[in-house]
Amino acid sequence: MTRATLVWLVTVLLLLTHISVCPASAYAQDSGSGAAPAAHEAKHPPEPSIPAIGVRNTKYLDVPASAKGPPVDPAKGYRLQDLGQGLYMITDNIYQSMFLVYDRGVVVVDAPPNYATRIPQAIAEVTSRPITHVIYSHSHSDHIGGSKSLGGHPTIIAHQETLRLLQRANDPKRPLPKLTFSERYTLRVGQQVLELSYHGDAHEPGNIFIYAPVQRVLMVVDLIFPGWMPWRRFAVAHDIPGHLAQVELIRSMDWQTLVGGHVARTGSHADVEVQAEFNRELKEVAASALAATRPNVDMDPQDTSNPWAVYDNYIDRVAAACVNALKPKWSTRLAAFDVWVWDQCYAMEQSLRID
Repeated sequence: MTRATLVWLVTVLLLLTHISVCPASAYAQDSGSGAAPAAHEAKHPPEPSIPAIGVRNTKYLDVPASAKGPPVDPAKGYRLQDLGQGLYMITDNIYQSMFLVYDRGVVVVDAPPNYATRIPQAIAEVTSRPITHVIYSHSHSDHIGGSKSLGGHPTIIAHQETLRLLQRANDPKRPLPKLTFSERYTLRVGQQVLELSYHGDAHEPGNIFIYAPVQRVLMVVDLIFPGWMPWRRFAVAHDIPGHLAQVELIRSMDWQTLVGGHVARTGSHADVEVQAEFNRELKEVAASALAATRPNVDMDPQDTSNPWAVYDNYIDRVAAACVNALKPKWSTRLAAFDVWVWDQCYAMEQSLRID
């Protein structure tokens, strides 16, 4: 064996034993420390046992009992929950919408395609009155893409930004609203009231708060996920600082029951406190990881002139440190922690660097 060949083999072995942390690698072992990165940061944070984005998870963490709701009758495909005084939630334990019964008709809030064709059936369980109004919480098709299934010609109400986005989408499954507003609108039908308000861009432009003051029910979609980790990257939030601020706003408001648009049950103030606490800790550990992580660690010298590769190496190690710091406390407190924690860490470090 020549000296050049021997040097080459040693170099390969060294590289194989010092693989950089990256999403494409399998994070198969956990050091068990779960600690936030220290200021003197080692070459790599301990590798989380939670598979990173793009790595197949053969067994996800079990869903805690606290995150579960009442079962759905499979024959019906939905569950109807009485929220009091003519207000009802419909859910398939994945999506949630509402309807409000008044003396001459029914107001529907959102029509998720998952069960939109069954919304009239659900309404028929409590009244024979027609659907006269439909309120769009926001423009996303997974929440209002079943609106055509409701039939008739109801008055559709939404924020003016939602109208703009729907005009751009040009989707026949999402009819354009006929009545829009800028900041606040109060819908009074018979003796029933729904207060609609807009608090700026967060999940997306036009995402509104819907409050039933008599029933003390607040519906805000894609911001609070009672008992669960939010969907990936803060539910694909358009504005992450706005998302965090609106969670705090919901936390400060006076209401009794929260309808969040997703998961298997309604929410309480305790659920909002938990999500706000998670948001704060995620922000803290991501900021700490950003400050403590050094660039260009264990990179091939030939790659250091590639700025995209340098940032990839750096950001991946920041995310790994963030996941390590969150796992001990939160993996058993929020359902689907292991499903989306990498996404949340990536989204937060990105937001902290550029927002």
